[in-house]
Amino acid sequence: MAGRAGEGPQQPAPHGDGWAERLLDHLRPGARDPRRVVAWLAGAVQGTGCLQGADGRLLAGTPMPLDPVLVADVVAGRISAAAVQDGDRHLRLVAVRAPDTRPGAAGLLAVARATPFDRRAADIVTHTAGVVELLLRERELTTAGHRLRRAAADLRLAILQLLMVEDTVSARRVAAGLWPGLLDTDSACVYIVEGDPADRDGLAEDCLDMTHGQALVVRCPAMDGHVIVLSPAPATAQRLRSLVDSRPGTFLGGSVRQSLAQTSTAYGQAVSALAVARFRPDQAAVYAERTHPERLMDPGALHAWSAAVLRPLDTLPHHTRAELLATTRLGLEFTAVSAAKVLGVSRNTVRARMDRVETLLGADFSDLTVRAAAHLALNTQAALTEELAATAPRPSAVRLGDLLAGPALRAWAHDLLDRLDRDGRDLRGTLRAWIAAGGNAERAAHDVGVHAQTVREHVRGAEPVLERQLLAAGTDLYEVVLAHLALGDLAVPALLRANQGQPDSPVHG
Repeated sequence: MAGRAGEGPQQPAPHGDGWAERLLDHLRPGARDPRRVVAWLAGAVQGTGCLQGADGRLLAGTPMPLDPVLVADVVAGRISAAAVQDGDRHLRLVAVRAPDTRPGAAGLLAVARATPFDRRAADIVTHTAGVVELLLRERELTTAGHRLRRAAADLRLAILQLLMVEDTVSARRVAAGLWPGLLDTDSACVYIVEGDPADRDGLAEDCLDMTHGQALVVRCPAMDGHVIVLSPAPATAQRLRSLVDSRPGTFLGGSVRQSLAQTSTAYGQAVSALAVARFRPDQAAVYAERTHPERLMDPGALHAWSAAVLRPLDTLPHHTRAELLATTRLGLEFTAVSAAKVLGVSRNTVRARMDRVETLLGADFSDLTVRAAAHLALNTQAALTEELAATAPRPSAVRLGDLLAGPALRAWAHDLLDRLDRDGRDLRGTLRAWIAAGGNAERAAHDVGVHAQTVREHVRGAEPVLERQLLAAGTDLYEVVLAHLALGDLAVPALLRANQGQPDSPVHG
């Protein structure tokens, strides 16, 4: 290398041929790209430009051989710029300063050309380094902002997943540092806002803005178009309704107020309400707006029956029992894949936990009537507060059939299923056969002598009539199953096998 000269900081004045204005154009919104700036620089000085990071990685321009010692001096901040002649090349190296107080540089701008750098060319290089510094600073801040938002979103999801498995202590601990006071409550409502999956990021941001920091807003890990909102604030419901009103094609489903330990139950209620919202002109519904079968059963008998059904899990450690119950509730409400995404575990873990519960209960979850009965027991247990638990009857030989025999429940079941008789198609018969076949359209079609597609069309046609989702297993479907059981249209299942060697063990059927 023929020569080397270190230079101190300079603030040269730009020349008046318009290059400064053209350089500043690169700071306009939509034109902020270091690669374009370096390309412009190369043309402006009739040479070659190269921008590399402090680690030597090429960021823009054309790579060129540089003296590593000189590069290290510039990047380390020992010199801010250097002019070098290397054979027939004339080089100009300028440090691109870091956006903070670090002594070193964020990168290095190098320019080579065949003729020496006159004052104009040197000024262009120096001012271009300043513009590149601003662009890199903006990029770094933008990247940091994205990382921060992503980290916050991941934390919100982690908090929700902790609540889903009833670990309210850990959930509060995680939330306290970032959202003080958010979970300083015993109960909250869960809402699901559904929109176009392509617009979900904007929908989530709108939910954050509308709730003014008074809600846990999570992009649902299982459903691409869903935003989950958990909030103790009463005003949240109205704010979300206003949001839905202003966005066509957006729907809102909300739960009733539940304890934080029952977040998974509230989530299922919000999903159920969302199905109703799709048929409502105002595109919104709350779970409490319709009658549910468990509310028409004798509370004491229902709690006693549920406790007896779930008694085989009582010998497990508390954390294990809560984990199995929460996972099974979600697994019965959704697919194993969706439940796994919501809980942040693998689908094999969900299936393994449900298989364990199935074994302990002596149940067959492939039977829709069994699933409906298990779902009723699990949600009754989840809704049992400490006060109710203290006064709840001890497990007894109450049968599911006894719970379903009450006149209020039978009247509700008649009112619900009689709606299907108004349709010219045999929706009721097809639906009964489909439930009996475990939700398998092919088996149901064989049983009733029609095509499988006809079965699917009839089941789909029953959804708006009943205002319930049926093809997606969950609370809606299980309520319809219970209605069939109450009217005797389907046989009451044997959910729990008698425990061998225990003469007082109940058989639930």
